[in-house]
Amino acid sequence: MIRLKHKAMITALGMAFLSATSISVVGQEPIRPKLFVAPNEPLGKAQGAVPGRVAWVHSPGVAQWDGLSGLWVEDRWNDQEKADAMIRETIALVGGRTDAAKGWAAMFRDFNKRHGKGSRKYRKGEKIAVKLNMNNAITHHDTIDLNSSPFVTLALVRSLVNDGGVRPADIIVCEPSRAITDSIYDKIHREFPEVVFIDNIGGNGRQKCEYYAKRITYSVDNGKMARGIAKCIADADYVINSALLKTHSGPGVTLTGKNWYGATDIALQWRKNAHNNVSQDKRHGKPGYKTFVDFISHPDMGGKCLLFLIDGTYGSRDVNGAPHPKWQKEPFCNDWACSIIASQDALAADAVAMDIIIGEWPEFGSLNYCDEYLREAATIPDPPSGTIYKRDGKPIEKPLGLMEHWNNSSERLYKAIDMKYKKLF
Repeated sequence: MIRLKHKAMITALGMAFLSATSISVVGQEPIRPKLFVAPNEPLGKAQGAVPGRVAWVHSPGVAQWDGLSGLWVEDRWNDQEKADAMIRETIALVGGRTDAAKGWAAMFRDFNKRHGKGSRKYRKGEKIAVKLNMNNAITHHDTIDLNSSPFVTLALVRSLVNDGGVRPADIIVCEPSRAITDSIYDKIHREFPEVVFIDNIGGNGRQKCEYYAKRITYSVDNGKMARGIAKCIADADYVINSALLKTHSGPGVTLTGKNWYGATDIALQWRKNAHNNVSQDKRHGKPGYKTFVDFISHPDMGGKCLLFLIDGTYGSRDVNGAPHPKWQKEPFCNDWACSIIASQDALAADAVAMDIIIGEWPEFGSLNYCDEYLREAATIPDPPSGTIYKRDGKPIEKPLGLMEHWNNSSERLYKAIDMKYKKLF
């Protein structure tokens, strides 16, 4: 286990990092956000078929929208063959194997072994829920807003079926809190009519989501936060958390940790929902309990997750609206991010995606302390906040994964996270 033993040491390192990185020097990278964890100071314990492995697959040209014409989801702007190749390469890398079929097998074996089911693969009849991020969709009509990509979602389903040997009828594409738009439903349903679709509103081939009430017991009094969990998530044997590479005006980033919020029984209209302990404290940066940690540790959410996947084929600096702007720095060079980041380690996946976002937009104000939920989750059972995080009413005794920040946005080197960058042409 890689973990600092004393909270004082964590705080001292973090505050030293703030001081060292808050000074703007002419000719160097702009002021960085204030973060709790210093570069190359890993915390926690790695998970996965290859422990701590994070795949970053970059395929320039997979996303080609001109930013002006039509909608980015249209087929004319996106290369399905490239998306298929990206997903297959991602699965192979995460599983530490030479191809996607062996990669899926390795991931299933690792997951089932960790869950006391023996080192075995998927079995016919076991359900796999793919939890999308359709945060900007409240109807089935396609919009210009950035949500889960239809071409990436189809590529994922294709790989599950063709490489993973999963029956289409065992796959559930779901978004419990929002709507699954036509571009995703139509594209997948045409090819795999047995795949089940479940969303918040139902109709047009989608089933309406049902929920288990009061399924979440938070580790602290969390006020009016949602406590129900979607049945399609809770009843699944495996879950794939398919998030997006975006910033957020509240918690700073909206990656796999925040994507679990959409698996609860929140209202379709976001203003009606409570967001307790979701955003980091931007005023003083003191340690505090974080809701995301309870999501990651919950046996029906993070505990069920086979794969954490972050769709960065477009990516965005804004949580709402169309993808914007294009990514300027290496390796993107004034193009869309054209990337997929994935891991079996919840914390490592978000840590790498977080570093990519910080490297591109270090001046984005809401990124301050955005790594707090990762630090809390990685330092259990002794997190800096002093929170006793619980699972099924019992204190959690081990870290929920491995988190680390890379050394800098140019070299992108880690000590403990096993990040594999692969560029496809």
